[in-house]
This record gives sequence, structure tokens and C-alpha cells, in this order.
Amino acid sequence: MRKIPFEQIVNEVVAICLKAAYDLPEDVLNRIKECLEQENSERGKEFLRQYLANADIASKERVPICQDTGFAVYFVEMGEDVSIEGGSIYDAIEAGTAKGYKEGYLRKSIVLDPIFGRKNTGDNTPPIIHLLLVKGTNLKVIIAPKGGGSENMSQIKMLKPSDGRHGVIETVVDAVVNAGGNPCPPTIVGVGVGGNFEKAAFLAKKALLREVGSVNKDENYAIMEKEILEKINASNIGPQGLGGKTTALAVHIEHFPCHIASLPLAVNLNCHAARHAEFEI
Repeated sequence: MRKIPFEQIVNEVVAICLKAAYDLPEDVLNRIKECLEQENSERGKEFLRQYLANADIASKERVPICQDTGFAVYFVEMGEDVSIEGGSIYDAIEAGTAKGYKEGYLRKSIVLDPIFGRKNTGDNTPPIIHLLLVKGTNLKVIIAPKGGGSENMSQIKMLKPSDGRHGVIETVVDAVVNAGGNPCPPTIVGVGVGGNFEKAAFLAKKALLREVGSVNKDENYAIMEKEILEKINASNIGPQGLGGKTTALAVHIEHFPCHIASLPLAVNLNCHAARHAEFEI
């Protein structure tokens, strides 16, 4: 059994909270640069240039890429032969989140109760933690902070099996087009298909972790991703919803087996600031 000190995890979480807030990942930057070369709208090009300039300033000056530093969402892979010395993995991640958001002067956006009072917790906790037990002695933690603007445009639909491929494509495209400029496009579109109600939503969120523009390993889904992206970008919504061919940077689909009577579908939108950072011990 490998023992990892509680405080080591806390400190690592602090570091990735700050990195995610300040540094736009290289894959996202590269995709924005590609889209800048292809964009046919002068206004759209100017927005894309501003995104790149903003990311450069944020990284150099160690300030947030966006004022909405998001709900702290974690994806954790913890080896079955790992033991946290001095506390639980949940407590360590929560403590690291509170410390990171305070030390980095990152905006605290979480209210304790969703309906009654809506009092801010003051330290951006509690985080959302998706924990997966895996074989081995390693611990991998990914943070994917999620802002409210793009999250509010996400959808989940329980389609009929007969809706099939066409129904999935139509629903995803409609979700993005109807969102317009609200999620600060160009977006990254995470799609979850299958499982059940909550699994589809999880898959859509997890899909946003893929390298931007990477191709699905399943050829059928890779073709769907390309078709959906082309339809979205033909909508002329463009950067910030003000016109252009760059409405989405990528469409990523994750799928899972489902019930014979169901076809669950979730769409989780992320603005161009697809922030994520990770550590592995």
C-alpha cells in the first residue's frame, strides 16, 4: 500500500487551481490559431486575435483568463493500492480548492443552497469530485473549472431509440444554435450519448477533457463529430455570436451502452476558455 501525505495533495490541488485559471492549454491555443487562419469574418478574426492576446496576458501576468473562475470540477483516478495519510481524498481536494481560490484571488462563485438564501460559501467550495478507482499506486487529478455562462446553455434530452443518429445530430446542433452568443463562442461541444440520465451528463462533461480537435477512436462517432461541427459552423453565429464561421472549435462525443427503451443525450458547452490542469503522483 502506497501512502500519500494529505498536505501533498492539498498543495498540488492549489497549484492546478491557479494553473487552470491562468494558463489556457496549448491544444486550445493552437485550435484558435487554426480557426483564425480560416475565419472569413473580419469581426470574427478580431475576436479570435483578442482571445489569443488575452490568454497571453493572463499567462504572463498570472491573472485569470476569465473573471468567472468557475465551479471547481475534478476528475480523479485513484489507485486501489493508494492510501491518503492524514485524511480523505475528498477533504484534501476541498482544502486545496479553498486555499487555491483564496491565495490566487480567484472569484468565489458557489452558493451554499441553490434556492433558500443563496449565501456565498466564501471559498468556492464544495467542489464536484468524480472519483474512479483504478489498479495501481498512482493518483491522477484533473481540474476542469466550469463557468456559469456556458454551463447554463447545456441540455439533456431523453430521446427515443427511433430518433437515432439523425435525432442526435439535430438535437446537438439545435442546442448550440439556440444558445447563440450566450456561452461566449467559439465553444467546445461535449456530447454524452447512452447510459442513463445522469451518465449521459457525466459523459458530456468528460468529453470536454479530450484534446481539442482530437478524433474519436470509433470511426462512426468520428464521422458524427465532423458532421455536427460542420453544421454548427455553417450557422454563422461566429465568435461572441456576432457572425463568422467559427462558432465551435470542436465537437467531442463520448458514448456508453444504454437501455433498449432509451437514447439519453446530453450536451455540455464550454466557451473557448476550456480551462483544465492536472497532476499525477
